[in-house]
Amino acid sequence: MTQERTQLRIERMNAAMTANATDLLNYFRRRVMDQEDAADLLGDTALVAWRRIDSLPEQPEAARMWLFVTARHTLANFDRRSVSRRELTAHLSDLLRTEGEDSASQSDLRLDLQHAISALSPKHRELITLVHWDGFTVTEAAKITRTSASTARSRYTKARGLLEVHIAEYRTGAREASSVSVS
Repeated sequence: MTQERTQLRIERMNAAMTANATDLLNYFRRRVMDQEDAADLLGDTALVAWRRIDSLPEQPEAARMWLFVTARHTLANFDRRSVSRRELTAHLSDLLRTEGEDSASQSDLRLDLQHAISALSPKHRELITLVHWDGFTVTEAAKITRTSASTARSRYTKARGLLEVHIAEYRTGAREASSVSVS
């Protein structure tokens, strides 16, 4: 009974995706600039649909509407990530613009950060870089690293504290080394 039911769900999903894939792809094509993004969004929608196969309605028209709601949510997530990327790009552009004005201190800061980040454990380093370099939220980083959101938040908080300690230690050590070499 369970295998038959599973097989029926798989057949329903295959039928729904086959019947609606072209329309879903066109939905994305009309809403994104890059056509490759449209294809990626279709793939993301299919993945979400397969993960939520138990929610797929039995009637073909209801299944079609359910797929389009899933597509709409997938597109909204894509738009949020795009905004984050644009904001991060603008922030990096500002940093690069001001780098010429104060390149020595920026360079020192960059070195301090690189040393401090490399001193973190791999789990902490991954969270810090996903959030601060790649622009993901802590919750998104949790999904990427396949940890619970609460674990990711705890690790992120600890990582930030460790990062501050490592930066302070590195700066203190660098100042001591420069004063020794000057003497």
